[in-house]
Amino acid sequence: MIASVLTLAFLAQAIRIAVPYAFAALGGAVQERSGVIDLALEAKLLFGAFAAAAVGHATGSAVCGIAGGVAAGMTVALVQAWCALWLAADQVIIGVALNVIALGGTRFLLQAIYHEGANSPPAPAYGDAVLTNPLVPAAIVCALMVPLAVRRTRWGLRLRAAGDRPDALVAVGVSPRRTRLHAMLVGGALAGAGGAQLSLAVGGFSADMSSGRGYIALAMVILSGWRPALAALACVGVAAAQALSVQVQMHMAGGGELRRQIVDLAPLLPYVVTLLVISLYRGRDRSPPSALGKL
Repeated sequence: MIASVLTLAFLAQAIRIAVPYAFAALGGAVQERSGVIDLALEAKLLFGAFAAAAVGHATGSAVCGIAGGVAAGMTVALVQAWCALWLAADQVIIGVALNVIALGGTRFLLQAIYHEGANSPPAPAYGDAVLTNPLVPAAIVCALMVPLAVRRTRWGLRLRAAGDRPDALVAVGVSPRRTRLHAMLVGGALAGAGGAQLSLAVGGFSADMSSGRGYIALAMVILSGWRPALAALACVGVAAAQALSVQVQMHMAGGGELRRQIVDLAPLLPYVVTLLVISLYRGRDRSPPSALGKL
């Protein structure tokens, strides 16, 4: 049983599943390190997935679909920034509201554009490809470069200062609001790319296809102590649990009542793993940025 599950096909499946989680976690870590709470990761994934499918269907190009997903994620981030940074609205409420809008808004757009309530028309798809899917190597590159940018560049220094000591930025003549806006746009682009992977992997958009991935990605950001590289790595573990649940469903299908119950419960495995890890982990240095949620 174990040998039949832990194969190269399982590894490829886990990598594909990890891409949207990793992109969302990287985007959430960047935004939260700048001092803005990012509960809207789910909305960025959903709108990114819808835009990627819609643009891909309209142009016949998966690459254009990726660009559409990135643009949609940045648009959601721009709305979030306007509400949080200029209107000074509660950042938690903004995130929840955007997630609710995404759930209903993508269904509305499906009905308005395609006269379908649940699924978009077919779009270009990468399918099961790993090496030929540009989002897979892009996720790996981002998982390596984003932490370096946060730690080793002037942009990253300003980003961290905006999250920990915004008064220090003001003292040297740099606007914390502008710094946070730039971080939110970068985070939105990353999360939108994750949404593009969701729809372009299957060749279309379906309502609520993010299925809580944004919340799990945010949990990994918090678990990692707001460190992008560790957040992305934690997402790989969640993806492995999800891939394992798929394999369990395939290999346990049919048979007695116990096997049917295992198959029914298998989709819950990633969520159970997330809750267990968060509950049991007692690592150090998990303090949030000092100015997180504060203007």
